[in-house]
Amino acid sequence: MAMKAVCVLKGEKVNGTVFFEQEGDGPVAVSGELTGLDDGLHGFHVHQFGDNTNGCTSAGPHFNPDGCEHGAPENAKGERHAGDLGNVTAEGGVAKVDIKDAMISLTGEHSIIGRTMVIHADQDDLGKGGHELSKTTGNAGARSACGVIGISK
Repeated sequence: MAMKAVCVLKGEKVNGTVFFEQEGDGPVAVSGELTGLDDGLHGFHVHQFGDNTNGCTSAGPHFNPDGCEHGAPENAKGERHAGDLGNVTAEGGVAKVDIKDAMISLTGEHSIIGRTMVIHADQDDLGKGGHELSKTTGNAGARSACGVIGISK
């Protein structure tokens, strides 16, 4: 049976809905659409806490149960945060999300249910930018919109 989750992201000008689906222990399929973005690449991450009481800042750092440095989604386990989903590309202000990722899960110890999904203002440099924030945040800039991931039917 497939597990499903949903996240409604809200920001000052960026909004969207993202859906998650997982069959058994397989990869999580992430799909949806975000609007109000500047054209180009935007960092897309699962953050530690499902707390949006102080806007997106109270969501904390990237979800990182293994204590790793920030990296690209294609990096091996141990070479990225579990929450590092890379970038989404906006064209005409809209980013279509279509990601499959095996490090996040909707069940078990790496479950993202109850955590926050964040879309950032800038491109995630995937830990390779040489900036002081590259190895922690990918230097992806401000948090444009966020929402808590919840169980879906």
